[in-house]
Amino acid sequence: MTSSKKIEEGLDHIKCAEKSLKTSLLKWRPDYDSAADEYQKAATCFKNAKSYEQCKDCLMKAADCHRQNRALFHSAKCMEQAILICKELGDLREVSQLAQRACSLYQQHGSPDSGAAALDKAAKMLEATQPDQALRLYQQAADVVMLEDSPRQGAEFVSKVARIMVKLQMFDQAADAIRREIGLHQQSDNIPAIGRLAVALVLVQLARGDTVAAEKAFKEWGNCCDPAEVQTLEMLLQAYDEEDAENARAALNSPFIKHMDVEYSRLARDLRLPEGVAVPRAAVRENAAPSYVSPNAPPPAATTAGAPEASPAGKPVSGSGDKEDEDDEYAGGLC
Repeated sequence: MTSSKKIEEGLDHIKCAEKSLKTSLLKWRPDYDSAADEYQKAATCFKNAKSYEQCKDCLMKAADCHRQNRALFHSAKCMEQAILICKELGDLREVSQLAQRACSLYQQHGSPDSGAAALDKAAKMLEATQPDQALRLYQQAADVVMLEDSPRQGAEFVSKVARIMVKLQMFDQAADAIRREIGLHQQSDNIPAIGRLAVALVLVQLARGDTVAAEKAFKEWGNCCDPAEVQTLEMLLQAYDEEDAENARAALNSPFIKHMDVEYSRLARDLRLPEGVAVPRAAVRENAAPSYVSPNAPPPAATTAGAPEASPAGKPVSGSGDKEDEDDEYAGGLC
């Protein structure tokens, strides 16, 4: 069936939906159920015809009809479909608002997991272009699942929050988010995850420029790390303590840091190295004696007029100075 026929079919469904919403002397209440069904059928027709603006409009009308009919779950579903249509349109301005409304409806219906999933889907759409909006959606999703006492699922959302904060260089907030994630993993006894997060927390604290907090994080959570991670962190913290840029760079290039989540591996790559050893070392040995110069060596050919020549030791050579004239005056004695 051609696109034009699909659009005509969709328009027919809209007419049926509007008819269902009308009231009369014998029909006091609009038939929201039938109207929602017709709007959804119209949305399907418009989607097949790739008329996405009309499809989105029909989905929003269907969602409103379901809400009026107290079918909150179905209303939220229509809003989720509208979010996908926004992606097809390439217009993500309403995605965050629609996701929050859908989540609220899911929660009212008693399906918070579905609400968190809707926020998660919307955040993934926005993460590349609007990370600040995605951050708020992930934070809300974490709060929703934590109300249902789901620490493992909550840790997943908090992990996404922390990674976006690192990407946005919000290091203070990222450190708090990582500590919160560690607490959630403690509730589920996920020790390996805590070890990896200890490494991430050390990197974030170093990015903040707080080596004391980095050492404190290692002392607090280092017992959850693998031996290789412990060795690397000890090398890294010692290098920052001694301002040894070479050892710090070697520790940051360790394989397990490079294979961390992308945001943390990039943070390690761009981390500012200690400045103490960044200065190049002197090529001449310290406290060495000056170079030997023969006393019979001829003086330099070109000297500045009026300036005293320098001896091999760097001292002025007596020649035409006042002291020499004085010595010549008394060279013959007093007589």
